[in-house]
Amino acid sequence: QVQLVESGGGLVQAGGSLRLSCAASGRTFSSYTMAWFRQAPGKEREFVAAIWMSGGATLYADSVKGRFTISRDNAKNTVYLQANSLKPEETAVYFCACEYIGGSYYHPSQYKYWGKGTLVTVSS
Repeated sequence: QVQLVESGGGLVQAGGSLRLSCAASGRTFSSYTMAWFRQAPGKEREFVAAIWMSGGATLYADSVKGRFTISRDNAKNTVYLQANSLKPEETAVYFCACEYIGGSYYHPSQYKYWGKGTLVTVSS
C-alpha cells in the first residue's frame, strides 16, 4: 500500500510559477514510476508528466514541454513538478500517481495509487 500526499498548489497569476510536491509513504518508492495528472472542472483527468524509477527518463505532455519539469528525490520519497509560465487554462486539481501497471503511460487507469490532489488556480 502506498499513500501519496500532494502539496504546493495555490493561486498564481498567468505567467507565474509553482512547485508542486508529492510525498509518498512506503519503502519501495524508488521502484515506482511516478506521474502527475491534472483535472480541470468538467474535464477528464489528463496526463502531465512521468518520471521513471532512477529519474533519468521523463515523459511530458506536449502542452507542457519546455515549461514543466518533473523530478524526484528517492531519498526523500518525493516527486516534484516545477510548473513555469502557467496559463489560466491550466487551472486544475493536480494529482500525483504511482505504480504504473502497464499500457499507456498517458492514461490514468494505468496507475494504481493516487493522491487527493492539490488545487492550482491561474488567474488572468
